[in-house]
Amino acid sequence: MRFRPAPPGARTEPPPADDAAAWVTGAVPDGWFTEPPEVVVDRDEIIIWGRLPEPDLAAEATDADRAAAQGGRIAQFRENTRDDRIRVARQVEHRYQRKVAWGARCGDASELYTHLAAPVMTRLRQPERQVLDTLVDAGVARSRSDALAWCVRLVGQHTEDWLSDLRTAMTKVDELRRQGPNTN
Repeated sequence: MRFRPAPPGARTEPPPADDAAAWVTGAVPDGWFTEPPEVVVDRDEIIIWGRLPEPDLAAEATDADRAAAQGGRIAQFRENTRDDRIRVARQVEHRYQRKVAWGARCGDASELYTHLAAPVMTRLRQPERQVLDTLVDAGVARSRSDALAWCVRLVGQHTEDWLSDLRTAMTKVDELRRQGPNTN
């Protein structure tokens, strides 16, 4: 199903996805994953992560053997479930008006496929642009866009606790707003 674009300059919010994890858990066929899928939602995309059973290997298998087997298990899952994943994704996209991506984890290996890279408009002053250009010149990133994504990932890794607390606080504020008096 295709989304109807909003008029230029208008930003419409997708419907709430508070129940997305439960809905996806019910929609995913039994036996796909060893545990309920992890569902990560933002305003643009829903990512469905599933944990796959680890392949049985001989006791003398090396770490490289394990990594190869786990990668093979993920690749096989991706191929074997393609049509069903597309069917589930279409339903989720229609219900929550967000794109859907799938990811699989097996042991220490993980792979995210067909995920969205959303453009983000930003205005940076020269000192910030120089940071990005230094990352590009040093070969850390291929472009300013990649450099900015690298910076965001780095900040996210080092401030995950703070961001988690902030998200929790924002959820509490939303709950209090819903409980408040109706001003209509």
